[in-house]
Amino acid sequence: MALEKITSVTGRGVFVPGNDIDTDRIIPARFMKCVTFDGLGEFVFFDVRHDPQGNKIDHPIDRPEHKGATILLSGANFGCGSSREHAPQAISKAGFKAIIAENFAEIFFGNSTTLGMPCVSASREDIAKIAAFVEANPDKEITIDLEKLEVRFGDQSVKIAQRETARDALVNGRWDPIGELLEGLPAVKTKVQELHYSAT
Repeated sequence: MALEKITSVTGRGVFVPGNDIDTDRIIPARFMKCVTFDGLGEFVFFDVRHDPQGNKIDHPIDRPEHKGATILLSGANFGCGSSREHAPQAISKAGFKAIIAENFAEIFFGNSTTLGMPCVSASREDIAKIAAFVEANPDKEITIDLEKLEVRFGDQSVKIAQRETARDALVNGRWDPIGELLEGLPAVKTKVQELHYSAT
């Protein structure tokens, strides 16, 4: 089965302010004792969403108006720190489909791309414009267009950037190397059969 071609992502946004949001803040290490990634979504940003007693505090992604948001906005150097794959997995399992930030840590960016979760960069000023729109219109959708490299929101649009290799992989459905290998398995089996018969 061919991988989905991800040419755009549309959804409601939520702004999580801050620079240098590292992978330990995204998913604290104590929640990484899992066999699969399936349950990680509930623990995303856990330590900044809860007080020391485990009670929820006022975090943007928990506010009623942002429930169901699928596009995350943030600041510079998003996903820095350790290389844990659990961080983008937790964001994805929490229901997010894409991230807009000033820039991203290298490994986090790569891990997100192989999940089919685009990470796109915009200037601080343009992120502030999108965040202001989201805060004023939490029920309105925004669109990340990977082909035109722009974000559209209301009657506005801003330019974004994305590494060309990642953009090409997403828009052409080649973002999951393991998926591509599995997709090619029938051809491999056919080739093995051909080689077997030609050798006998």
